Amino acid sequence: MKKITDVYKLSNGVEIPCVGFGTWQTPDGETAISSVKAALEAGYRHIDTAAIYRNESGVGEAIRESGIDRGEIFVTSKVWNKCRGYDLAMEGFERTMSKLQLGYLDLYLIHWPASPERFDDWKELNLGTWKAMTELYKSGRIRAIGVSNFLPHHLEPLMETEIAPMVDQIEFHPGYMQSETVEYCRKNGILVEAWSPLGTGRMLTNETLIELGKKYDRSVAQICIRWCLQKGTLPLPKSVTPSRIIENSKVFDFEITDEDMAIIDRLPNFGGSGLHPDKIEF
Repeated sequence: MKKITDVYKLSNGVEIPCVGFGTWQTPDGETAISSVKAALEAGYRHIDTAAIYRNESGVGEAIRESGIDRGEIFVTSKVWNKCRGYDLAMEGFERTMSKLQLGYLDLYLIHWPASPERFDDWKELNLGTWKAMTELYKSGRIRAIGVSNFLPHHLEPLMETEIAPMVDQIEFHPGYMQSETVEYCRKNGILVEAWSPLGTGRMLTNETLIELGKKYDRSVAQICIRWCLQKGTLPLPKSVTPSRIIENSKVFDFEITDEDMAIIDRLPNFGGSGLHPDKIEF
């Protein structure tokens, strides 16, 4: 990857820009509009939102007002947990499209799996949601479909359906690598997207990462984003500050050595959100 518009190719051939702009915790309205516009001006062409972020309206407005052709911008949203199952997933998708006002989605994800710890019929719930997404995909309203926060045992039933997930968006950053899930996805042709690649800021005070930042004359954020790319994942950094938005995009003019990648890989488990897919209560 040599520039922010370079792409990964999904299993169905759809191309997805290699760095996305995250909007989790970005308030709707002017904050969402201005930050997404700033990202697009900085060169991002991949915007990630979700129904539960409650900022789809602002994200859509920013994209429409940007003056950039819709076909040049890759847009992702996600169906929320209260819309599990076929009928509710269909309704959730229509609400998302009404708020975004963008005509179609490039990628739609199941935000969190129904888990065996909470639901006796967890497989049926996930498969019902997946059936809705598959139909929307086949109708052309979504260019690609996938999941978020799915572990291998959540993924396995979907792998046996007509169309397998193309993406799994998981928490992934130094100190929290989820190696088993990443390896499962790689073996099955599923692209891993890294949400919270900066650990929601928790990476920024780590002494090892600070020292590596000094070595490469880069910020800790840039080290983390570059590390994600070199691990073959797609990072989704988030900021509402224009200077940080620009900084987070400047990760293509240096490369972390194999030795330093290994140092980052060996960091002890730290900085995770604590949101385990089988233990969440929302």
